[in-house]
Amino acid sequence: MARRHRYIALLRAINVGGHVVKMDRLCELFEALGFANVSTFIASGNVIFESPAIDTQKLERRIEKQLSDALGYEVATFIRTPAELEAAIRYQAFPGVPESCPLAIGFLGDAPDAAVCEAVAALRTEVDEFHVHGRELYWLCRAGMGGSLVPGKVLSRALGGKPVTTRNVTTVRKLATKYGAEAR
Repeated sequence: MARRHRYIALLRAINVGGHVVKMDRLCELFEALGFANVSTFIASGNVIFESPAIDTQKLERRIEKQLSDALGYEVATFIRTPAELEAAIRYQAFPGVPESCPLAIGFLGDAPDAAVCEAVAALRTEVDEFHVHGRELYWLCRAGMGGSLVPGKVLSRALGGKPVTTRNVTTVRKLATKYGAEAR
């Protein structure tokens, strides 16, 4: 039997904007792809699964097709390994900023080029601050995400229209703790 690898799929457009999907249905859709030990973590599109596949980009495309066919709309999918989630949490995008400041981590399909990173950093306001590191976008919003002065469309333009899905740092921390490398 081939060795299975644990992955976390971070899905965009699940249980937001009128796109309601029950978590047991989401698990069924992943199991139909042949994935093992499928589970979800909170109802915001975090699916944990195991697969012998090692090409995460191919996995992302397979999942996106399955979800689009079954749900009738595009669901951008971003796969991370437990180690990658742990690294995202450990990274200090804003040194010296208290942990109590609201922070979100955006997950991207690939690392943007320097021009995109500069465009995103230029969105800084007295409330919002952005930093891109690899395939993660760190968004510090001192007024809480609801108090951001940067509209989503503006951020999307700065990212060159590439999809992103964001999670608050607490959710990412819990995912990394519960499903991280040490949890295996």
